[in-house]
Amino acid sequence: MDHILEVSGLEKRYGDFALRDISFYLPEGCITGFVGVNGAGKTTTLRSVLGLTNKVSGNISFFGMDMDGNENKIKDRIGIVLDGGCFYDELTLSEMKNVIAPAYGNWCEGDFMGYMEQFSLDPKQKIGTLSKGMRMKYALALALSHKAELLIMDEPTSGLDPLVRGQLLSILKDYMGRGGRGVFFSTHITSDLEKIADMLIMIDNGEIVFQEEKDRLLDSYQIIKGGTEGLNADTRKYFLNIEESAFGFTGITKQGSDVRKVMRDVLMERPTIEDVMLANVEGRKRDVV
Repeated sequence: MDHILEVSGLEKRYGDFALRDISFYLPEGCITGFVGVNGAGKTTTLRSVLGLTNKVSGNISFFGMDMDGNENKIKDRIGIVLDGGCFYDELTLSEMKNVIAPAYGNWCEGDFMGYMEQFSLDPKQKIGTLSKGMRMKYALALALSHKAELLIMDEPTSGLDPLVRGQLLSILKDYMGRGGRGVFFSTHITSDLEKIADMLIMIDNGEIVFQEEKDRLLDSYQIIKGGTEGLNADTRKYFLNIEESAFGFTGITKQGSDVRKVMRDVLMERPTIEDVMLANVEGRKRDVV
C-alpha cells in the first residue's frame, strides 16, 4: 500500500508548547482519523504539515515528493478544509470561488456547480451570512472541485448538528469510493470516526501516542467492570485508568487475558475510540507522576 503522506521527525515550538518528533504516514485508500484532546497538538501538526507555519525540523513528503521545493505541485493535489474556513465574509460564494479557483491547475467548474447544487448553496449568497454547517459545505465544495487526491480536514464537524455531520460523513464515503484517494480527518468528536475511519493516529501533549488500524486497535483493549473488592496493588497495575464508585469499578486495559485470570467475576466489553483515547491520556499522566 502506497503512502500519500509521510511525516518524519517534525518538531515545532510555540511558547511553552512543542511538537516533539512527530512521525506518521497516511496510506492510500484510507480515511485516517487524527485524535487527541483539545490542545494536544492536532491543529499545530496540520498547519506545520501544510506549510502554514514554519517547521523547526523534520521531513514532509506528499505523493513521494518532498514538501520543500514541490509545494505548488503538492497543493494542487490536496484539498483543505480548516475549522472556520479562511474566507472574506463580504464576498459572495461565487466571488470567493473566483479568487480561489485560479490557484489550481485542475479546477473543474462543472464539479463545483454540481457540489453547490448538491449542498443547496446559493452562489449569490454572501459568505458572512452562512451558518457554520453551510460554511463547512462550501469549503468542502471548493476542496473537491480540483480533483484533489487527499483531503486534509481540521475539526470539520465541530459545532455541527448530527444531521449535517451525517451528511459530511456520507460525502466522504462517496469521495473515497472513487479510489486512489485519502482523507486525513482531525477531530475530537470520535463518534464520527467510529463510523468511517480505517486508521487512527493519536497525539497527546505534542507527541504521537499510536498509529494503528482502527479495528485492530479497539480489539487490543478491553473495558473491565466489576466489584472493587477485586482491586488491589497488584491488579491495579493492569489498568491504564480506573473509575470507582460505591457500585464497583470500570477500567480499561490492554491485558484482558491476564485480568481474567486474576479477577474472575468481571465483565469485559469492547471500548470506543474515546475510551481508548482518554485511557491513554490518563495513563500518560500517571506515568509522568
